[in-house]
Amino acid sequence: MTLNLRPGDEPPSRRKGASGRGDSPRAEQVRVTGSDLDQRGALERARGRLVIGAFVFIGLFSLLGLKLIWATVVAPIHPSAAQIAAMTPQLSETPPPPSRADIVDRNGVILAVSLPGASLYADPQQVPDPQAAATVLANALPGANQAWLAHQLGDGVPAEKRKEFVYLDRRLTPQEELAVNSLGIPGVYFENREERHYPDGNLAAHILGGVRIDSSGVAGVEEYFNKRLTTDPQPLQLSIDARIESIVHDELASAVKEFQSPGACAIVMNVKTGEVVAMVSLPDYDVNDYGAAKPNNQFDRCVNGNYEPGSVFKLQTASMALDSGLIHWWDYFDTTHPLKIGRFHITDFEPTNKWMALPEIINVSSNIGASRIATILGPKIEQAWYAKQGFFKPLDIQLPGPPMPLFPSKDNWGLAATMTVSFGAGIAISPLQLVTATIPIVNGGIRYDPTLLKVDPNGPQPQGVRIMQQSTSDLMRKIMTNVVLFGTGKYAGVPGYIIGGKTGTAQVVGPNGRYLLHTNNASFMAAFPMQDPQYLIYVLVLQPKPDKTTFGFTTGGFIAAPTVSRIIARMGPMLGIMPSTGDQLAQLEAKLTVPLDPTPPPGQRALGPGDPLPPGANAFAYELMGKKPPQANSAAAKADEPQGAQAKPAASKGCKTHDGVMAPVSPMMGSHMTARDTGYEQG
Repeated sequence: MTLNLRPGDEPPSRRKGASGRGDSPRAEQVRVTGSDLDQRGALERARGRLVIGAFVFIGLFSLLGLKLIWATVVAPIHPSAAQIAAMTPQLSETPPPPSRADIVDRNGVILAVSLPGASLYADPQQVPDPQAAATVLANALPGANQAWLAHQLGDGVPAEKRKEFVYLDRRLTPQEELAVNSLGIPGVYFENREERHYPDGNLAAHILGGVRIDSSGVAGVEEYFNKRLTTDPQPLQLSIDARIESIVHDELASAVKEFQSPGACAIVMNVKTGEVVAMVSLPDYDVNDYGAAKPNNQFDRCVNGNYEPGSVFKLQTASMALDSGLIHWWDYFDTTHPLKIGRFHITDFEPTNKWMALPEIINVSSNIGASRIATILGPKIEQAWYAKQGFFKPLDIQLPGPPMPLFPSKDNWGLAATMTVSFGAGIAISPLQLVTATIPIVNGGIRYDPTLLKVDPNGPQPQGVRIMQQSTSDLMRKIMTNVVLFGTGKYAGVPGYIIGGKTGTAQVVGPNGRYLLHTNNASFMAAFPMQDPQYLIYVLVLQPKPDKTTFGFTTGGFIAAPTVSRIIARMGPMLGIMPSTGDQLAQLEAKLTVPLDPTPPPGQRALGPGDPLPPGANAFAYELMGKKPPQANSAAAKADEPQGAQAKPAASKGCKTHDGVMAPVSPMMGSHMTARDTGYEQG
């Protein structure tokens, strides 16, 4: 190979090993073989293929990019609602419902609620030092017993022989939980649980009842509605009005304190529905700690206590007499002297020694007058009336264990039983049953079963049973109004309100079945407003002690009536029942009373000194007068008279009278009717 240089060109640099400058140039030959040419061809073909592949990939990625732009920008494909819902996490800020439903009053006020809580437990086998753990736990848990904690944790027992699970505290407060958690004790753990809370403590204690440690009902509506509360999350709404319940509790507690009473009860009931608006039994307890309450405090005197009702029961006697048609309100009865039955006498607390009409008999609470009326009616009419009122069976109420009322045996319902029952002696019924039986006397004659559940005013209304005629109820309302305006119940009066009522004072049966001397229970039954009765209020104070305000007496008119007055004065305006004034009040008083010494309407005869018994009077009335009944009456009486019944006191063996004031009665009270419970009658 020859290298030619043009003039002016510099010669190329000398290669290493080439001849120096001035040396004669040498010719160089380059050989290109066939394999080199094949290699070069292969490289050229590979380069072409790479270029083609690059363009293919560029095209594909361009198409993919265009497709993505089309699918996401130009014409995006939106997911369906179902797809979105399936991919959306289900989050809720609402906690799951508690395992036990709330209990609320008629206005929605919470009476019982379940809230999250914690229990403290341990695995003693995992606790390295039981004694040290017990020491720090006792400091963190106020009231805890260090020795008991150490025992639970297995102090002194080899780890492998200790229990694997023990509870240390079933009810931790949030503060206690934080304190224990900060200790970091190995083998000590928390268990989530629900805890039942009662915000008002002892309010409506015996109605609510309480729950066990596992939150199952143990008493009251918590027990009665246990299944409902654990299967239906909706609140259980009661008929109770927490405001009225609080008023009744306050006033009843004041009476218990003032008269040093061992116990008392009070009830407010709606006479048009049977709803229990308030019901208080004292002493009571904090529902949050039912298990720590004494049995005496747990005992519900309103529902489970059976007491002699005393003179309040004369409302039943007067109602059945008027409704029977045998007796009219203008009839007069001989109350000039005590009634003798065998070696016993029935007397009046304040004898009038005259013939009295039925309104005055109720007004002064005459035992003699009630007995005279009862003997005219006879046991058959009495028993039929009491059966209609439900006195021969336990009361139907949404609470556990209403007791069976105590009445004389129907096979031994003789003259003495006929008379003593008429003024509430020799029998025993619960206060709630007594209030329930008084409803028809003031509401027009309809008896409603009591209920602790709210009645929806816009829903189906309770279906009552007619017990008496409307006219009988209307007249009884006037007679009851007399008692408060002119009679033994005057201390139940409230300015501006027309109130009707009846006092009751009843003997107390002791543990040996005998009446306790100088010991009685005082009660008062009231209804208001009498122009359109809405509510019944009953107060029973057990074994009160007199003070200067009662002038040494312990009767219902001095002890219980003032408490009823204060309750009505506070609850009336709260329930929208406002007092009347001036001429309106005077007109109502005149309209809602009857004369105490009435004259019969024209053309009507009246029982009295010359004509003491009506046609159809029971033979007992003649027997009481020492006369022989007419033949027809005698035959009817023998048919009605229970076999074996005699003029002597029924099953009265072992009973003791109250200083000769009372007729003897049957000592058939239950074991719970001891010196702390029951009833004496006078006024």
